[in-house]
Amino acid sequence: MVLSVISLFVGVIDITPAALLQGDLEQLEVFLISRLPRLLAILCTGVGMSVAGLIMQQLCMNKFVSPTTGATISSAQLGILLALVFWPGSTLWGRALFAFAAAILGTWAFVWFIQKVRFKDVVMVPLVGIMFGNVISGVTSYIAYRYEMTQALSTWLTGHFSMVLKGRYEIVYLVVPLVVLAFLFANHFNIVGMGRDFSKNLGVPYNFVLFLGLTIAAMITASVVVVVGSISYIGLIVPNLIAMFKGDKIRGTLVDTALFGAVFVLVCDMIGRMAIAPYELPIELVVGILGSILFVGLLLYRLRHGRKAVRLNLFQKEAAR
Repeated sequence: MVLSVISLFVGVIDITPAALLQGDLEQLEVFLISRLPRLLAILCTGVGMSVAGLIMQQLCMNKFVSPTTGATISSAQLGILLALVFWPGSTLWGRALFAFAAAILGTWAFVWFIQKVRFKDVVMVPLVGIMFGNVISGVTSYIAYRYEMTQALSTWLTGHFSMVLKGRYEIVYLVVPLVVLAFLFANHFNIVGMGRDFSKNLGVPYNFVLFLGLTIAAMITASVVVVVGSISYIGLIVPNLIAMFKGDKIRGTLVDTALFGAVFVLVCDMIGRMAIAPYELPIELVVGILGSILFVGLLLYRLRHGRKAVRLNLFQKEAAR
């Protein structure tokens, strides 16, 4: 809440609480048309992308799967481009429908493919997703060059909140009911994450819950991409950091993951606005830098503690002998 209030008064145009209370029309207009919508978009983006990453990691049983490494963002970008090419006069909601369909199909295809892979190494699965996403990005680039849409597509290739204004960001509100739906099915996602046989033994419809979870994650990602553009790392870093302290159970970590995701994006956005003021850095750049640092630290942490766990296990076996 403190960061949200601070965010409302950070920007090129100086806005003060006193001026708003006195009814300054110019500052009030900037506040209602730009600052407040931007804050709401930031919160929905942080909450949504974090929860989407948490769902995908649980369902795929892999801590390195996310909307970025699962081809969901790339698929949503392809959907937006198809809307621009085949429906030039489409509204933001029309483009969102294309993005929803493409993101859902792309995510389903990725999960179907990794289920067919016999050896699911913890690093191989996200690498497959990255390669799959690169193929989709290549197709997107080809279509963009073919139909001279590269400049129009560039808006969705790099995430930024500078274009978030009243009247053209409300699609991101879809994140709220989707996150609530994810919370309601959290226990089912936990069970499905333990495997097909385990789910059947407990009477949980494996395929239905799997595709429901993937659809929720894909729709959250697509709604964010349509409004803000692509933002990497959030769905990868935030759930892993929370899991280090809270464990892997979705119902126990979903609220914490959502809140920390909102805080993380808020901090990155304020850094982007203040770093080279009065100019602004794209949120994708700031998140990429901080996310890379956190990701490397996370890998080193897991590597070190993984070795300790192996040594402890060997010691216990030796003591048992």
